[in-house]
Amino acid sequence: MPVLVPALVSISAVLTGSAAAAPAAGLRGDPPAYRTAAGARPVQGAKSPSGAPRLAPGTYTDSLARGDEKFYAVHLDAKSSAYLSAVAAPRPGSEVADHTDSLKVSIRDADGNTCSSGGSTAFRGRGMAYPIADYATRRIDGPRTNCQSAGTYYFVVKRVGVGKPSAEGAGRWPVELRHQREPGLTGTPPAPPGPGTWSTTAPVPLTGGTKKDTEGGTGFNDAAPIGKGVWQDRIKPGETRFYRVPVDWGQQLNVSAELGAGKLEGGDGGSGVGVGADAGSGTGVGAVSGGVGRGSMRGPGVVAGSRLVASALGLGVYNPARGPVSGTRFVPYDGKPAAIKLFTAPVAYGNRYNAAAPVSAMRFAGSYYLAVSLHPDAAKYFKDGAPVTLRVDPVGRPQPGPHYREKATDFSVAPQERAAADDGMSVQQAAQHGTLRVLGYSGISTGAVLLLALGVWAVVARWRGGRA
Repeated sequence: MPVLVPALVSISAVLTGSAAAAPAAGLRGDPPAYRTAAGARPVQGAKSPSGAPRLAPGTYTDSLARGDEKFYAVHLDAKSSAYLSAVAAPRPGSEVADHTDSLKVSIRDADGNTCSSGGSTAFRGRGMAYPIADYATRRIDGPRTNCQSAGTYYFVVKRVGVGKPSAEGAGRWPVELRHQREPGLTGTPPAPPGPGTWSTTAPVPLTGGTKKDTEGGTGFNDAAPIGKGVWQDRIKPGETRFYRVPVDWGQQLNVSAELGAGKLEGGDGGSGVGVGADAGSGTGVGAVSGGVGRGSMRGPGVVAGSRLVASALGLGVYNPARGPVSGTRFVPYDGKPAAIKLFTAPVAYGNRYNAAAPVSAMRFAGSYYLAVSLHPDAAKYFKDGAPVTLRVDPVGRPQPGPHYREKATDFSVAPQERAAADDGMSVQQAAQHGTLRVLGYSGISTGAVLLLALGVWAVVARWRGGRA
């Protein structure tokens, strides 16, 4: 008995500890900065192809001053596609200018010719600093004739902005670079989905069921895994939180982010109305929609003389290669519930041949990322953080994917990954949780057997004592 009781107590402590604990609020102090990947290697890009550091597949860190254009060398084969992305992550509270402060990326061959149109992304949050990302590609399929041979190419990253590099608010941006490789296919590449083969009308956001707790990460590397369901989190004014959702071949992602009712600090709630310039108006594929009311706007974030925060809640969606499906768009807030929604095209290999960026980005299965931002001016309603609700619904049954020549880890979804995400866990966390559960049940079963044996022993002892 003295051995059994401590064993049962320790098992109970394990079961009710880390495996069953709800996520922490994580709202103390200033909004956290972007967390780079563990093991990311620091590099210093060159000002020209000469002397450019080589980027093998993996993750790297650097920084960019305003006006910087940096070169990185990559060796590409003739059998796989390459995706090179850059994430610019100015610290929350930094000074940024909408539309003019931006990030541009491209891949060039040894002669300086671009291999694709590249990407360009800018801030749209009325002065709010948040992580922005885009990618450039070198594809080895389709009708292309340029950049198809093996050799050295250059990934070029440029920070664009107005004013002098030494101007106030022009501090260096931390930048995370990632080189991903997509294996080639066996046989003919799948054709793009035909017109009318999938729905462009957004379904009703997921409702019902118990809300599940989650705690978003600071960026792509620590994004919280979530799956189908209704999720709740809390976010600080000035913060951006990331979540990752497994989306398989043939599935469309239907997602909404919602901000509940808030009370105006020093007031009794808002009745002002207005629409942010970046609120969006569409409900079709790749469109972000939402907002409240109508009205005119003045100032960087708040309508003068009203209770409106013109760009309050933002939502951005990125594909597994960190390419934007939809750049971050914001909706206004006046104290009443507001939502921002997105419905994507179905994941299909042939989407990469589509000229529409929101469709082209849905080109492979894997983890899709949601970036949810709350403008600093929302502190007038949520000084200590705001409750945010995410409704996540990967629509459709998973379909067979293309036949890659080798395993495409970054561009696939394992069944166990989908099941774990539905519980708000990674595969590793789910495996650990399952092991603990088995150990717990095993310990309890062993204890029950021992107790039963001790009980039988006691009865037999009494019976023998009575006969003596």
